[in-house]
Amino acid sequence: MIDTCELSPSYIRAIAPYQPGKPISELAREMGLREAAIIKLASNENPLGVSPLARKAMEAELDGLARYPDGNGFELKRALAARYRVDAQCIVLGNGSNDVLELVARCFLYPGASAVMSQHAFVVYPLATQVAGATRLETPARNYGHDLDAMAGAVREDTRVIWMANPNNPTGTFVPAPRLEAFLRRIPRRIVVVLDEAYNEYLPDAVQTDSVLWLAQFPNLVITRTFSKAYGLAGLRVGFALAHPDVADLMNRARQPFNVSSLAQAAATAALEDHEFVKRSAELNRAGMRLLVDGLERLGLGHIESFANFVTFQAGAASRIYQRLLEQGVIVRPIGMYGLPEHLRVTIGLPAENERFLHALRTALHA
Repeated sequence: MIDTCELSPSYIRAIAPYQPGKPISELAREMGLREAAIIKLASNENPLGVSPLARKAMEAELDGLARYPDGNGFELKRALAARYRVDAQCIVLGNGSNDVLELVARCFLYPGASAVMSQHAFVVYPLATQVAGATRLETPARNYGHDLDAMAGAVREDTRVIWMANPNNPTGTFVPAPRLEAFLRRIPRRIVVVLDEAYNEYLPDAVQTDSVLWLAQFPNLVITRTFSKAYGLAGLRVGFALAHPDVADLMNRARQPFNVSSLAQAAATAALEDHEFVKRSAELNRAGMRLLVDGLERLGLGHIESFANFVTFQAGAASRIYQRLLEQGVIVRPIGMYGLPEHLRVTIGLPAENERFLHALRTALHA
């Protein structure tokens, strides 16, 4: 008898499933802990919760949930177009930014093509590349970040996509705008360069740049953003891409018609105007970052300088430390899958959560 699964392409059968951060409910069951006593600092979520304006917009949308959402996302696209000063034809909406990343792979990668990415890059890049049957070209990291010279040098005739997160996840490293712009100039226009800016809102003012302006110079550039982080809408799954109209048109052809729900569209449209919430989120993040970095240094643990809303630190016997943190009701993220088996990643939380993490970490180290 033929095994149906054996008829699937070998590159699909070889995929290792994505492992998300451990849910609070799962840890409560495993350890016999109360859910209210657990803190989750594993998935880079916003500790302030949902944007108040987004919450009001969702409440107003409830009566219309029996109807399908606007498949074109007119209002959200109009708000995004005004914010980023682009035409609505340059926008692709997604079920989180992961969705638009996968749309890039669906449109531009295939068996016989290749994609360039850095060591320690976001795990969705190799996954999306493998699902498309394309070849993964991974370059060694430099100081845990992107080595742009190595990435440019890895480009082959069959290369169709370059993946890059800035700041990078899970290391938090950042490539300054002048170096990134010079890199874009080196890349042939036949190659789509994906600039994943999921953590853009957390960047300090000193390194902020309007990368959207590069779209006019580089028609092969795709910028992706998300409402999951600074806007506090991770549970709704809404992200977007900004690209040349021809590239966006291809991605929209491959996009599922109703990939962003009515609640997500309403919430994201409102959250985009909640400047005070985003400002508070960034300020809280900066203060929390200082507290955690100081605490890690006092414990004698090295860390990678981060420009995002998390810190990756060296923990030696990381799996043992991770388990001892779980036993205390503190969830962080092991990142062995990223080639960093001796590191853990911790999200910046509320002040009390950050203090509790440091106390639990001290206990775990000396247990």
